[in-house]
Amino acid sequence: MLLNVIGRYSGRLGGQSLLRIPRNPPTSCVARLIGSNRNADAARRHKIRTTIYYVAAAGVLTVGMSYAAVPLYRMFCQAYSYGGTTGVGHDAEKVESMKRVQDRVIKILFNADIGASMRWNFKPQQPEIRVVPGETALAFYTAKNPTDHPVIGISTYNVIPFEAGAYFNKIQCFCFEEQQLNPHEEVDMPVFFYIDPEIMDDPKMELVDSITLSYTFFEAKEGVNFQMPVYATKHGSK
Repeated sequence: MLLNVIGRYSGRLGGQSLLRIPRNPPTSCVARLIGSNRNADAARRHKIRTTIYYVAAAGVLTVGMSYAAVPLYRMFCQAYSYGGTTGVGHDAEKVESMKRVQDRVIKILFNADIGASMRWNFKPQQPEIRVVPGETALAFYTAKNPTDHPVIGISTYNVIPFEAGAYFNKIQCFCFEEQQLNPHEEVDMPVFFYIDPEIMDDPKMELVDSITLSYTFFEAKEGVNFQMPVYATKHGSK
């Protein structure tokens, strides 16, 4: 119908056509169109492959960092006393020769937490003790596995205020070591420590009269059995 109308108007204008629609477009145009589509598809596939590679690499890195998190955290924090983590080890000669600062009493508070997936019961046996710089002290935490199968845990810790971590020295503790508790087993975990007398020379510590020692237990990966540490003393289940 539309072509008939156009034909009639064309006849009235001297046989000149108003509109010419090619039935067969040039081969070169078709080739250019197909080539353009192929290039777009190739670029799109390349972009998808690149995205997949990046996502896979990120996943592998995340898994690797999850296994390395605790040892890396331990090395960094202990090397720099970052985030209230105490310094590396202790000087045995210093412990034997250091003098107590009798006129500076510091209250040590104890806190216990567990990770979201950890199934232990974990708590300090004493809410607080009082010590003086240069004096060794012993405290205990209690951990219990209330489940019907073995659970392996590993702990981290920090000290608040953070600046006190440089002077809070542990002689013996249970941090950063995997502990396995059998079903319904309960153990006492000691912390043997002292406050370095050098805290008296730090102006930032002048008004500090209390320090909080906080432990957090997380569930370690399953499938690996570890010996219970010799200092973990069993006692009756409650």
